[in-house]
Amino acid sequence: MTHPLNFDMDALRTMVVGVELGGFAHAATRLHRSPSAVSMQLRKLESQAGQRLFKRRGRGLALTDSGSVLLQYARRVLALNDELGTALGAVDTRAAVRVGIPQDFADVMLQDLLTRYANTRPHVQVEVKAGRNFELVADLESGKLDAAVAFAVPGTNGGERIATIPAVWLGCTPMLRRYGVQSTVPLTVFDGPCLFRDMAIDSLSHAGVAWRLAMTTPSLASLWCGTRAGLGVTVRTALAVPRHLSVLAGAPALGTIDVVLHRAARCTDDAHALADLLRQTVAARCG
Repeated sequence: MTHPLNFDMDALRTMVVGVELGGFAHAATRLHRSPSAVSMQLRKLESQAGQRLFKRRGRGLALTDSGSVLLQYARRVLALNDELGTALGAVDTRAAVRVGIPQDFADVMLQDLLTRYANTRPHVQVEVKAGRNFELVADLESGKLDAAVAFAVPGTNGGERIATIPAVWLGCTPMLRRYGVQSTVPLTVFDGPCLFRDMAIDSLSHAGVAWRLAMTTPSLASLWCGTRAGLGVTVRTALAVPRHLSVLAGAPALGTIDVVLHRAARCTDDAHALADLLRQTVAARCG
């Protein structure tokens, strides 16, 4: 008497997600599993199938002929499984939409963005990361985000340019009074890498003005606190100047910076809708 073979559903989902994202490391991130757990699931599938399903290709894995056959059935099995769950009201099969924005935008436009999105797609779970510029781009490339807005040097490739905006010097009023008589300009800036930090240093250096790092931090809230406390001046955009800070006139010239929208290579309709709304919201704010 033969016994029916029951493939592990979680392992099948890991296989399908890994192929769709172009790598099983991305699948580990998307499914909130460790790389070792993903490897164990793939080995389990091969054990259940009784043959090789994957083969090495460079630093990653590719499907064997048997793996390609299993993939087609896995997609159908998962679709039926998810359809059944939805019919019974047991699960919402839509994956969370994950979006990243610079910390500068969180206070000034995030609430409006999320309110408008919830009004059109109330049942979609949204995950937001308000973080450092370079982190957002890296997270999108690694599959941790579906869409992200980031600052970029004007004219650089990648993403969809939403707007080009000027950078400005910012400081508290007492610091602005002292600025003209100081021989060395104190800076409050992000830890590197940071486009605004580089812009400030390049501007002062090209103007022949001495500078020093008075404060470095990974947090925008801390950066504002240090600048308001008079530790130094900083460079950001004029999109959201905090209270008690002012634009510094007469300082060395600064250039402009692009605001760019990035989308993951594979986006769901829900993710595209949020990315479109994000572009509209940023464009309206920067206009």
